[in-house]
Amino acid sequence: MSNLPEGGSFLFEQTNPQDIFTPEDFTLEHKMIYRTAAGFVTDRVLSRMDELEAKKDGLIRELLEAAGELGLNGADISEDYGGMEMDKISTTIIAECMGRSGSFAMTQGGQTGIGSMPIVMFGTHEQKKKYLPGIATGKKVGAYALTEPGAGSDAMSVKTRADLSPDGKYYILNGTKQFITNSAMADIFIVYAKIDGDKFTAFIVDGDSEGLSTGAEEKKMGIKGSSTRSVIFEDVKVPVENLLFEIGRGHVVAFNILNLGRYKLAANSVGNAKFALELAATYANERKQFGTPIADFGLIKEKLAEMAIKIYVTESMVYRTGGLLENMMDSLDTSGADGGQVAAKGIEEYALECSMNKVFATEALAYVVDEGVQIHGGYGFSSEYTIERLYRDARIYRIFEGTNEINRTIIPLTLMRRAAKGDLPLQESIAKLKDEISAGSINRDGEAGLVQAAKDIFLLTLSASIDKYGNSIQKQQEIIGRLADLAMQSFAMESAWLRAQKAVVNQGESNAKLKLHMATAYIYSTIGLLVYTAKELLAALAEGEELAKLLEYLERLSNYTSRNTIALRQGIAAAISEDGKYIV
Repeated sequence: MSNLPEGGSFLFEQTNPQDIFTPEDFTLEHKMIYRTAAGFVTDRVLSRMDELEAKKDGLIRELLEAAGELGLNGADISEDYGGMEMDKISTTIIAECMGRSGSFAMTQGGQTGIGSMPIVMFGTHEQKKKYLPGIATGKKVGAYALTEPGAGSDAMSVKTRADLSPDGKYYILNGTKQFITNSAMADIFIVYAKIDGDKFTAFIVDGDSEGLSTGAEEKKMGIKGSSTRSVIFEDVKVPVENLLFEIGRGHVVAFNILNLGRYKLAANSVGNAKFALELAATYANERKQFGTPIADFGLIKEKLAEMAIKIYVTESMVYRTGGLLENMMDSLDTSGADGGQVAAKGIEEYALECSMNKVFATEALAYVVDEGVQIHGGYGFSSEYTIERLYRDARIYRIFEGTNEINRTIIPLTLMRRAAKGDLPLQESIAKLKDEISAGSINRDGEAGLVQAAKDIFLLTLSASIDKYGNSIQKQQEIIGRLADLAMQSFAMESAWLRAQKAVVNQGESNAKLKLHMATAYIYSTIGLLVYTAKELLAALAEGEELAKLLEYLERLSNYTSRNTIALRQGIAAAISEDGKYIV
């Protein structure tokens, strides 16, 4: 682990483009998995989307079993328990492809992620042997029961109780869970309850347990094809051997699983956004107004280009993070009985990156589907066009796996906590930056310079935040949220630029032209927004001479020559229109 970059370290050091993973690095096996997963979604899911949305009886199980036959459900499960035990890039590819499948992505994600990974990572050999083979084949359906009517983001405040039976053989569960995906047909529930009302603990509960029932299907805005119900536990007997991990340590299970869930949701978002762009580009090429395809109109070109740019940046972030996770897994010995816990601890190193991916990707998806509807005009508001469903389905992504607001609070606070432990050189980097500014040695022009400027702006504003609030900064959510955006955009800008630079070296500048243009357009369009955010922050953190000094520092960091991003977008839009889909 010592040779691997630490979570959040990108803010404090330079990264070699050759050290990141990009989609251009896919092996032949990765490409085969991509074709298999994408083919399954097109042939088996999208072709039956109307039936799925209408909740045709038995269809979800049929599709899960079909996915299981192709190995798509067992990617993270060991071969010892019926899985495929794929690398993290392969599991990312599957998650991306599933993103095109609408509500089935939620069903399959619940099956392969939060509904089974707690057992994969924290289960005993006996628990894995009993439950995981059925998950992998799709013959057993998994669900994750954490949220309650009064406990959403505040997961630790759950009211569901677990009390040991007098004979010591069972835990008796009582309580209600809400918004539980796959609940109508789940055979296996991962349930969180408090033993004796205070020890937050995870359990594996069989779906056919006496006293377990579900409420009516939720009437949802989107993802209508997935099952979402409340789950009621009335004196449900859970064998003591179904306690998952350790008493009072359910939070370790829950939060580690959410890291991977957030990352996979970001990968889902990439696939979903690509689908939306494909629909929009195809429509723009076919739809004529004033005798001309609307794809030829400047403002439509801008939309297509910006949709593609956001997808490119998101894709770059997601696969860069996938590379970090895969390198981490390669560095660990997971062969022992506690191998799953070792893996969970390794993934936790990049909890910060997982949260950044989740927030950025889901908000990029929201932009892409919205513009997709706009390009369709009035037809985009009609349910006869697929883009209308994508628009509705995408809204939940910013709520799932911890709201984007919760994830924003995680980003700066995790950085500060790790810096306080000595894991990240925060104070040293702030001191070095201030020395550079005072010495007048700052030069942040050009794409690479602006990427560094984004990191510097984050450090400058974080320093001012700490100076004013110290440890109480966690109570200042407006400040924390803006700091999170600055850090996240630094990662986004750098990921896009590093990918383009790697492509120049490996493929030649002419073949990397589109990537360069996308990265450049994004960097130059974003840096001004970061300066604006920083000014808002500094004005809230200082006043008088101190504010004047900080604003002067900010100006020195953000002094750059503008680029013609309109021309860059025109070229990007032309490439997208020509292919009728996302292309880099």
